[in-house]
Amino acid sequence: SVTGVCKVQEVFVRLFNESVLLWWTFGGGTKLIVDLGVVRPSLTVLLPSSEEQDQGNVALVCLANKGFPEGWKLGWRLGAGGALQGSQSLEVLEKDGHYSWSSSLTLPTDHWRKAGSVTCEATLKDQTPVTHTLEPHHCSQ
Repeated sequence: SVTGVCKVQEVFVRLFNESVLLWWTFGGGTKLIVDLGVVRPSLTVLLPSSEEQDQGNVALVCLANKGFPEGWKLGWRLGAGGALQGSQSLEVLEKDGHYSWSSSLTLPTDHWRKAGSVTCEATLKDQTPVTHTLEPHHCSQ
């Protein structure tokens, strides 16, 4: 869990155009699945630009990287409020067998600026959630 960290950085997002499957089917349908156990993804929240904030709405993006197995869900919270649903991408299976995916949330700029915090949360069944929290008033507006 990361709280109150704001970094300005360049982010390179590569296209996902390769598929590698970690299962094989034998004979009449026996399926071998390589199990990596539960691997908690790392989360990164991309902040809206100041230009975007001036247009009335902002889009927040949460990148989840290197999780396993598939089935992790991303959600959002503004301050102490309830959960919000963003738009989640499909999971992409990486060459190393881990999954990456993202979620975006669009909201009015004033909600973003007034929020005490914005949290992206990755959940999987009965696992402890993975969270990444930012405090907008600590970030450049």
